[in-house]
Amino acid sequence: MRNEKTRNIILCALFVSLIIVGAFIKIPIPVVPFTLQFLFTMMAGLLLGGKRGAISVCIYIIMGLIGLPVFTEGGGIGYILKPSFGYIIGFAVASFVTGVIANKVDNPSYKRLLVANFIGLGIVYLFGMVYYYMISNFYLGTPIGLWPLFLYCFILAVPGDIVLCILGAFLSKRLIPIIKKKRV
Repeated sequence: MRNEKTRNIILCALFVSLIIVGAFIKIPIPVVPFTLQFLFTMMAGLLLGGKRGAISVCIYIIMGLIGLPVFTEGGGIGYILKPSFGYIIGFAVASFVTGVIANKVDNPSYKRLLVANFIGLGIVYLFGMVYYYMISNFYLGTPIGLWPLFLYCFILAVPGDIVLCILGAFLSKRLIPIIKKKRV
């Protein structure tokens, strides 16, 4: 039991670290940069389960909000007012949902992993785009219309994330049996 707790803490810390690294591996595109955060937040849910995956993402968020420069553009409580912060909130919710869907069975199929990943992707974009719209239009006073929002915050970014969904399913299918293997 104690070994299991230690193992879970180590795995959560590993994913917090991977998410941080993923924030700095980025491809600049207009408005919202493409990073590997989504891949690692998604895989946290797939490999650790919904609860532990979401905890890993929440620890990452707390680290950024207390001022550690772990987000794509730094850190600090003021990051809440950045239009892209909605995607970060979406990462936590999506990690939980993805993990719950994938881990309903002991050895999920590629299909189940892909469905979980695409549902998680939808959650991230829903949170991200709604938050972006609200902050831009009602707080920053830099209005963005629905078409530019859809173009810059979805169409230009989603192809890379679709590839990450497929990659995440492929990697997770191979890693889940290793992660779930019990050591005696």
